Amino acid sequence: MTKRAAIAALPDRVQAYLRRSGLEDRAVTVHPLTGDASDRRYFRVLRRGEQPVVIALHAAPFDADTLPFVQVARLLAKMQLPIPRILDRAGDLGILVVEDLGDVTLQAHVGAAPAGEHNRLYREAVALIEVLQSRGAELASPEYPPYTIAFDVEKLLWELDFFTKHFLEAYRGACIQPAAREALRDEWRKLAEELAAEPRVLCHRDYHSRNLMLHEGELYVIDFQDARLGPDTYDLVSLLRDSYVDLPEETVEELIDYFIALKRPRGTNRRASREWEEDFRRRFDVMALQRNLKALGTFGYQTVARGNSVYIQYIPRTLRYVAANLARRDGTFGRLRELLAQYLEELR
Repeated sequence: MTKRAAIAALPDRVQAYLRRSGLEDRAVTVHPLTGDASDRRYFRVLRRGEQPVVIALHAAPFDADTLPFVQVARLLAKMQLPIPRILDRAGDLGILVVEDLGDVTLQAHVGAAPAGEHNRLYREAVALIEVLQSRGAELASPEYPPYTIAFDVEKLLWELDFFTKHFLEAYRGACIQPAAREALRDEWRKLAEELAAEPRVLCHRDYHSRNLMLHEGELYVIDFQDARLGPDTYDLVSLLRDSYVDLPEETVEELIDYFIALKRPRGTNRRASREWEEDFRRRFDVMALQRNLKALGTFGYQTVARGNSVYIQYIPRTLRYVAANLARRDGTFGRLRELLAQYLEELR
């Protein structure tokens, strides 16, 4: 296919941007990239003698100054977090042009480098969470959208109901009788209320191995437009109980220890410090349960409603996380485990 034919096959708004910006003449090739679970589409533009760039095509035009990605990028840049630079905006076309960080995610890197390199990158990723939380507290302002939304009871409960609808019922074909549905909803509410009551920090919201890019030896954070306030365990859970990567349990424990060392309250005695650590680990498990159930809901939705079967491969690992957490905190989650085991043989 010639360059002209390849460009003619692109969406009309991408073609319009290429003409308007002059990229059409400078581009060697323009080709689509694998997308995520959103309605955005991505295109890499290779240019003669210049660095490639990525065009992010949104579902509809937008006001660039109020676009969450742009607003959150401004906030994260103040924290000096490593994020892709925004190079151009064309809100009328629904287009952002961002720095091209390549194709190597942390997920891809896990299978292609020595364990020592993995450990270094994961420690760096954990340290970036601490920066996000500490600097996020210092820069808190309603000027930025993340400080106006939170993982409250309503949001957490909605995600758990999403799991019921799209994973248990749609994907696994569960027929939930009214009494069982009511009992399950009671457990969801308890879980949501406990998590929503925790002190809130700034959260990325999807801080996992697919949203951390390795570029020129350094980690970069992407897909941060949905940042909001939530529990201090949220992003760490996303990273260490990641549906896309198997981490040895020993590594997970070491990384939790590292985060605790970064976050442990100063000036407390040994007993208070130990109690804080024990409480953090308990809260980590509670958050992991909710987060993994939410992920299963997303995988069920993508598979059944969107016809996107790529996520099926991540379901067994995520179910193992859920089973382990329910067993680990059986005194807390005994009733929930009993209810879910009626529909999920993996929990029996």
